[in-house]
Parts: sequence; structure tokens; C-alpha cells
Amino acid sequence: MAWQSPISPGISWYEDSVGDRPTYPALDGSTQASVAIIGGGFTGLQAAYHLAKAGVDVILIDANRFGDGGSGRNGGQLGTGQRWWPEECEAEFGLERSRALFAMGEAAKRHLLDFSASENIDIEYQQGHMIVAHKPRYEKAFRENASIAAERYDYPHLHFMEREETASRVGSSRFHFGVYDRGTGHIHPMKLIVGLAAAAARAGARLHEMSAAKAIHAEGGKVRVETARGTIIADKLLLATNAYTKGLEPETAAHVMPIGSFIGATPPLDAFPKIIPGGESVADSRFVVRYFRKSKDGRLLFGGREAYTSDSPSDITSHIRRQVAEIYPELKDIPFTHGWGGYVGITMPRLPFVRQVKPNVTVIGGYSGHGVMLANYCGRLYAEMLTGKATDLELYRSFNIKPFPGGQTFRAPLLFLALTWFAMMDRI
Repeated sequence: MAWQSPISPGISWYEDSVGDRPTYPALDGSTQASVAIIGGGFTGLQAAYHLAKAGVDVILIDANRFGDGGSGRNGGQLGTGQRWWPEECEAEFGLERSRALFAMGEAAKRHLLDFSASENIDIEYQQGHMIVAHKPRYEKAFRENASIAAERYDYPHLHFMEREETASRVGSSRFHFGVYDRGTGHIHPMKLIVGLAAAAARAGARLHEMSAAKAIHAEGGKVRVETARGTIIADKLLLATNAYTKGLEPETAAHVMPIGSFIGATPPLDAFPKIIPGGESVADSRFVVRYFRKSKDGRLLFGGREAYTSDSPSDITSHIRRQVAEIYPELKDIPFTHGWGGYVGITMPRLPFVRQVKPNVTVIGGYSGHGVMLANYCGRLYAEMLTGKATDLELYRSFNIKPFPGGQTFRAPLLFLALTWFAMMDRI
């Protein structure tokens, strides 16, 4: 019987396609370490791997199994740069800072691909990504995007797609035009998680699943992490729980909001060869984005329903089916083999939240839907920071990320109202 995550709804195609995942023992008894990490997703496992490789005594705990959260259940799309387009960053932060953010995103992409190759992890990388417009009024911005990236950001890998090319590449006439990015692509996130955990263990990191942190105390120059079956005393702590922080650390919970994102998987589309014939990933121009791609074996993996609370929906695939049929009417009756969800950590400005929240306690999270690249890279950067290297992490630290308004009582309802408004605007 397939493992059912207690924190994320549904059993994913990713889980079924990797077979039996390796398990790691629960923490049993008290221990000490130079660095403790809470959270076994991309950020935590990359930090553990790189710290262990540098000879640091590091222990990592997770409340569930590695990959049960967003890192193992996401859309697998890498993207380019940051969550914002570079010209949007430029308008907000100026050209110099925008260029630094873009370069950081490109470094994150290179790190992920180089790391996977060096550790012989088959992440099923497929090249190519498209951003497609669901409204004609975005044409000026889409046309300018490629030239701006090439001329001001040294990124010549974009080109504007007219309507015919967009329809041909997507396999649907639903979209008006798009931007093609040949400098990025998409991956199988659970294969990355499995390989990353194995690499961290080989490097000497102590890894423990099913070991929830109950409380964190920073006192006397040390950090104490309490679990149900033991206590960890460490010099430093990385909190890498992202959307799954809940009440463990209130400052993080105030700045990083969990939103649910849900995906359905079809059988292999052997009878529909015109659907994304090049195998790229696709994201549309909606604020409440729809994202989809074909897996290596030809399934359509379609993410299109977001819930702006931490509650799990009772039905996942019926909502996704309607959105798939809008783009691909020929698939209106196709069965779904899997439907699942996970939770994404977002911040107010859609930039990562990096902060020391207590003495010797650092939080990294809030990747806002751009975490496949950035979470892996930030885990590495945290390790490099602790081993004395100057890193790009300081750029994220420099942002004054504001908390969500409304406090713990009203912030989720206020976010729901705001994003419901944007969803309505997407339809106008």
C-alpha cells in the first residue's frame, strides 16, 4: 500500500513512480551537534549535505517523511531568475539589484543541475519552458521580455512566440502568444529528494524522519530543540519548514503563509501526440497561475487549483479537470490516475524570507512558487555561510519582508479575500 502523507492530501504520481522510498530512523534519545536542521525538504537536505561535506557535525529532523511537504510534491518547474520578471524587479529595486537577483537565480539553476549530475541523481530533467498569455492585453510586456533579458541581463535564451507558434508548441489554441525559454526546464522533484537525502547521508549527515520538533529554545549561546523522544543541543539551528511551520516559530509563521496547490496526473497521452509535443513545461499569465507539463513517460501533470488556507480539499481532480478541458477539450473525459496537493510558502513581496529570528536560529523559506531552484541553492548558501564564505544569501537578508496583515486570527481570511479577487480578475 502506498504511503499516505499525514500533512499533504492525496498520493502523488511522483511517489508511485519512485517505488519504495528509503526510510530514515526516528530520533530516539538526546544528542548534540554543531548544527541542527528542522525540515527535510530541499533547503534542509541541501544544507545538511554541504555542511557534512565540509566536515561539520550536522543533524536533521523532519516531522514526517522526506518529500511529504512541498519539495516532493510540486510542479517540478525550474523557471528563470526570481518569482518576478527581471523588468519588474528592476522597476522596484533598480537595475543593479535586479541584475544581482537575476544572476542569483541563474546560479541556483546551475547548482541544481550540477549537483544532480555530480551525485548521479536522475532527476528526469527536460529542457524548455513556456509562459503563455491568457489575455491579449499583455502583448507589449511579453514582446519586450525577451529583448530586456538579452540586452540588460545577458540572457539570450528567450524568444517571443506568436499565436501560431504558441498553439503548435502547447497543442492548444487557448493562448494568444507566449515567451519560450530554452535556458531552463523541469524535473521529477521526488527523485531529487530521494537522491539528495541519500547523498546527505553518505556525506555523514545524521538524518531522522518522523521526529517532530515540539519547541525551540535559544539560551546560553546554544539552541535546544525538543522532540517527543529526545532533545537536540546545537550551536546553530536552521529552520527549513517553510509552509509547514505552523506554531513552531511565530515570527516565521507571520511572514510565510501556506497556500495549497494541487496537481492531477493523466495516463500517458499516447493518443494525443500534439499536446506539448516538445515536452516543455508551461505556466500561464494568470495571477492564480495554471502550470502543466508532460512527464518523461508522457503523462499530463496539471496544476491549476490553489487554496489560500491550510485546509485540505475533499475533492482535487474535479476542479483540475475543468481547467484541463478549457485548454484541451479533447481531454475532457480522460481519467486521472493521481490527484494530490502540497503547500507552498509565500511572502508578501514574493521574495524569500531569510532572517535570524532568535540567537543562532536562522529561518529560510517563503520561495513563493519558485522553490525548486531557490530552495536547493539557499540550503547550499546557508552551509557556505556557516563555513565562512561570503554568499548570495546576504542579498535576501537585506530585504525587509513585511508580515502578513491581520495577525494569526485574520491573516488567512484576508489573504483568501485578496487572492479570490485576483482570481476573479483573471477571468475578466
